[in-house]
Amino acid sequence: MNHSRLLECLAADYSLLRRAASASDPAAPVPSCPGWSAADLLTHITAVYLHKTVTMRTGAYPDPWDPDLSGEPLAVLDAAYGALTAEFAARPADSPALTWYEPDQSVGFWIRRMAHESVIHRVDAELAAGLPVTPIPDDLAADGVDEVLTAFLAYEAAQSPKEFAELEGGHLAGPGGEETIVVRAGEREWTVRPTPTSVRITQGGAGNPRAVVAGEPADVLLWMWGRGGSVAVEGDPDWAAYLRRMLVLVTQ
Repeated sequence: MNHSRLLECLAADYSLLRRAASASDPAAPVPSCPGWSAADLLTHITAVYLHKTVTMRTGAYPDPWDPDLSGEPLAVLDAAYGALTAEFAARPADSPALTWYEPDQSVGFWIRRMAHESVIHRVDAELAAGLPVTPIPDDLAADGVDEVLTAFLAYEAAQSPKEFAELEGGHLAGPGGEETIVVRAGEREWTVRPTPTSVRITQGGAGNPRAVVAGEPADVLLWMWGRGGSVAVEGDPDWAAYLRRMLVLVTQ
């Protein structure tokens, strides 16, 4: 997706998120985030927006990080979102910015990340408010699936191979990486090739996968983030469950 489209999606999801937050009882539980209230969700999103703004502005992660979130919660959220989008507007997407993802040290990374952060959390906010979940556009959802597989699963496994090796429930894959799982979101496909210490992701589907996880892009994205999503599993369901266990380790 190009960055202008991602910013368009960010704006749309922020509007939906804010609407849901204003309709929620602050004490209402967030079904997709056990232990969180609607107020906790709002605080989290506000702090994330502020943290990324300060990181881009200063070129360093703020440390210590103790943001001032005092004030009426929706007003504080609006101010944080305003600061974030002002920072995006002031910098070309290809300009340098510190990120946790070494292959992409650009403002564009944060545009993409904040668009996907916002769509997942506006789903959380809608669920907390008891509102119908607004459909996620296919292009945004498919891009989100790609982000989860490449920037979270493959990259985080490479960064923390020891922790990845200690996956809860153990690994099904052998050390050679010959066995695969295919993820199909609408018309796009990815091949996941895990080992006990790494994951390789390639575009397109490989022959003879152990399992295929398929669905509409939004359903696959929500399934990956543990927010429901109706997916079909072809092949061995244990391998589809294995993919979910790996995803749980690298996402929240």
